[in-house]
Amino acid sequence: MSVTAAKDSDVPAEAAAIAQQFVSARLEVRHTPEYPGQIPETLAQSYVIQDIAIGLFPDEVVGWKVGGVPPAQQDKLGAHRVAGAIFARNVWPTAGDTVVPLPEIEGGFAAVESEFIARIGADADPAKIDWTIEEAAEAVDKVFIGVELAGSPLAAINDLGSAVVASDFGNNGGLIVGPELENWRERMDQIEVETVVNGASVGTGGARSLAGGALESVRFLLEHCARWGRPLKAGTLVSTGAVTGVHRVHAGDEAVCVFKGIAEIHCSVVRAEQS
Repeated sequence: MSVTAAKDSDVPAEAAAIAQQFVSARLEVRHTPEYPGQIPETLAQSYVIQDIAIGLFPDEVVGWKVGGVPPAQQDKLGAHRVAGAIFARNVWPTAGDTVVPLPEIEGGFAAVESEFIARIGADADPAKIDWTIEEAAEAVDKVFIGVELAGSPLAAINDLGSAVVASDFGNNGGLIVGPELENWRERMDQIEVETVVNGASVGTGGARSLAGGALESVRFLLEHCARWGRPLKAGTLVSTGAVTGVHRVHAGDEAVCVFKGIAEIHCSVVRAEQS
């Protein structure tokens, strides 16, 4: 089922109620002990919820996170990736040895993910719904190293499957944008990445750790957002996926995301406070 079809056929009251509860929990910095309604069975239903939630959230969408769908769920959901909105208030630049605080909603979900972040160079043609990898690469003008804070008021969000993940902004809590990766077209696939939490290595990998690579995430998102009626605009950030894995963290934890030969990004997980 397409996103458009889902908007026409799903019960809007149920989707609106779920979206409202997720948005309220995020703004009030409180956890959601269980899924706030009937769990969506399809990604189309999930994106209806997310679409409503984007309209309720008092901020501008400046980027999207792309995450992988576990192989065991791909046939049922008909997708290998999911997308979630990233808001302006949750984008944090970093430079040098600055330690960036990452807010965890107490009782919810928080994880650190080392990622490559692509920036879209020009407005995508809203009528173009099919993209190749080569076209996706041309749509990118810059790549940065960075860290996604996977975050949700719902502690069990990942355990409940990718349809649930998609319904709550793709389980995104924020994005650290690190230094630009110069000559990224030639270098990105060769860069080794390691994530360290509390002094212990918890994962290694690189852009090629993602199925199809980091640019497949960009290609997917260009198609997904065009079909969703949200074509990507110039300057949009795309967090392309967790190259060393998803590493659960809690307030008090310290994390370092090491992009070897490029830079390190230092993070400190703190208790989220209502703004």
